[in-house]
Amino acid sequence: MLLRMTIKKIQKSDLLAIYKREKKHLIGAVKEGNSAYHIFSLSTINNQQPESRMVVLRKVNESPLQLFFNLDARSPKSKQLKNNKFCSTLFYDQSRRIQMRMKCSIDIHYNNDVTQRVWNNTALQSRKCYMGQYNPSSILNKWHPNVPLQYIDKDPTKEDSEQGYKNFMHIQLNIVKTDILELHYDGHVRFQVLDNHEINFLSA
Repeated sequence: MLLRMTIKKIQKSDLLAIYKREKKHLIGAVKEGNSAYHIFSLSTINNQQPESRMVVLRKVNESPLQLFFNLDARSPKSKQLKNNKFCSTLFYDQSRRIQMRMKCSIDIHYNNDVTQRVWNNTALQSRKCYMGQYNPSSILNKWHPNVPLQYIDKDPTKEDSEQGYKNFMHIQLNIVKTDILELHYDGHVRFQVLDNHEINFLSA
């Protein structure tokens, strides 16, 4: 007895719908701290070696697709982004079994109108993170919270928080290529979207 197999049909219009859906999830993740997309992996190059870390998604522009996050200008990743204006990101939603990778070009905002506007809207609790006396990733003789000790258990005053602005950097990721993978028992769905809106099926 032969078994009939039903193979699902996936059209490019389905891929476009998935892509639009995932962009909506990205936009929602900016303010939804419990979203799987709120924190993502950023990979950069350091002396021809890859380095990855998690960063917080702060803003999304839908068209053209751009992602934004903040960092300490003294950190190693800031230097890596300056030295190589390309990076990659990785998002994964375990509950929906979806992986999204992006290749990006980078625009760095530092001590300009953009950073001033973003800084003005940054909460005092977050500003405290840029007031540490040690550069991120510095080797220490003993543990230190790397925030001003007078503000260890409270927010800084707005006036004092301004000292952190000199260490504040805002990064804009311009998405060059998006690779989306949906995991399914009856065949994974994988495709790429280029910055010219071309969509291509990919083998999973």
